[in-house]
Amino acid sequence: MSMREIIEIDESKCDGCGLCVPGCAEGAIQIIDGKAKLVSDIYCDGLGACIGHCPQNALKVVKREAEAFDEEAVEELLKSQGKTFKPQEQSQTPHNNPQGHGHGHGGCPGSRMMKFEEETNDTQATVNNGDIEIKIKPQLRQWPVQLNLVPVNAPYFENADLLVTADCVPFAYPNYHLDLLKGKAVVIGCPKLDDLEHYTEKLTNIIASNNLKSITVAFMEVPCCGGIVRAVDEAVIKSSKNIVVNKVKIGIQGQKK
Repeated sequence: MSMREIIEIDESKCDGCGLCVPGCAEGAIQIIDGKAKLVSDIYCDGLGACIGHCPQNALKVVKREAEAFDEEAVEELLKSQGKTFKPQEQSQTPHNNPQGHGHGHGGCPGSRMMKFEEETNDTQATVNNGDIEIKIKPQLRQWPVQLNLVPVNAPYFENADLLVTADCVPFAYPNYHLDLLKGKAVVIGCPKLDDLEHYTEKLTNIIASNNLKSITVAFMEVPCCGGIVRAVDEAVIKSSKNIVVNKVKIGIQGQKK
């Protein structure tokens, strides 16, 4: 036994959805009695590739006394399941690579936690048939962006300016990347189609668990979009943090209100 990093599962948060299971390349996690369980310490490498798959933020990497990771035992476990073990590169995993450009094999890239390097220039000019064409460079600094998928303790939240965006805003507002997204961590969601109580709880945990510098909420002028503003306001109150929320309303034809 020695002190090392290993996955910890909060069963009070786990709803047994099973999304973390394919995210663990070593087969260390299984759903048992409706909850995700760490089968054995020896199967967990502690790299955290499964974290970004949990919509309830029930998984985190902790440091505690644990048996050493046993690659041979993992090979035998996966062999018994008809699978082949391919060791993960530490430089390609979300927990050890906050810059996160590698994709490794630790699960679907659609929910793998990544943080991107910032672009130094906002625009680039190209010549197209003699005309100058200006292209705006993307300002997204992380993945995922869906509020239901982002881990509460994702590294891109710490000391960040947080942008909470109703998911229609980037389609309606043409200067979204440079005017709103630039330099910020972002979460998006639909207050009409999703569970607002869950949004409020998730945002409360994000705000309470991280040292946010500011919060901006961008929403559409339609009445149902006010739900995301209320969720942010309630989350700030419940988090007991003294943070002023900057509110940006966008018209359905793309203008700031």
